[in-house]
Amino acid sequence: MSSAIINGKEIGQEIRNTVAERVARLKEQGLTPGLAVVLVGDNQASATYVRNKQKSCEAIGMFSELIKLPEETTQAELLRQIESLNNREDIHGILVQLPLPKHIDEDTVIATIAVDKDVDGFSPVSVGKMMLGQETFLPCTPFGVMKLLEYSGIEIAGKHAVIVGRSHIVGKPMGQLLLQKDATVTYTHSKTPDLPSFTKQADILIAAVGRANFITKEHVKEGAVVIDVGINRDENNKLCGDVNFSEVDGIASHITPVPGGVGPMTITMLLFNTVQAAEMTLASNNKVIN
Repeated sequence: MSSAIINGKEIGQEIRNTVAERVARLKEQGLTPGLAVVLVGDNQASATYVRNKQKSCEAIGMFSELIKLPEETTQAELLRQIESLNNREDIHGILVQLPLPKHIDEDTVIATIAVDKDVDGFSPVSVGKMMLGQETFLPCTPFGVMKLLEYSGIEIAGKHAVIVGRSHIVGKPMGQLLLQKDATVTYTHSKTPDLPSFTKQADILIAAVGRANFITKEHVKEGAVVIDVGINRDENNKLCGDVNFSEVDGIASHITPVPGGVGPMTITMLLFNTVQAAEMTLASNNKVIN
């Protein structure tokens, strides 16, 4: 029997529909949510991601602005651009597309984004608030995974969640969000010996390692929920995840496909965060959101 598919495209669209309604209410009150995306250099994958983000903004009635800077842009020039966006009233969210050219320090750049416009949830302040369980913008991919679990009716409290990967963008915050929902969390990574002995214990297995088809049937317990965060190319240049779908299908109770699983949720939650930032701006101006 095949695993139940967690359809991120459908769930993401359902959330986007509600976000679009919130955008319409804001526009009725004279405020259009605005997202600025800063792209430095000519990374084609980054350019594709940025185009998708812009199209998604336009589809729900948001304002989107692309600031495209050449590869040789200095760090000082980039920081001045971000400070300018921090001060613009029509921009409610700022996203600097990663990776940046090697001569620019990503941590410094991210820390320069105003906290109330940090819709990626990457700044040290945002991360600190997330760790403490305080209200803040959550990093979009882990936030999207949490919504997939919620909308799929998957119980988190009391479950053992095992995360494969410890990146600042996905692995680490993913564990914290699951912990806040009362899961018992285990982190694993490239230095973990006998990885299957850990992953086989998982009720919820999150694969975020960035290696094509890395998770196989030997890693998965019967009935586990498997969330595949990876986006890779296999030896045939075919898009695939970190999970060998054909091997794990039928062992897992639920599984996300690639494409169409976690991917659509990342942009969805970026839109969600940006609209929330706009609502906060309106509220701070002593206006009422209907």
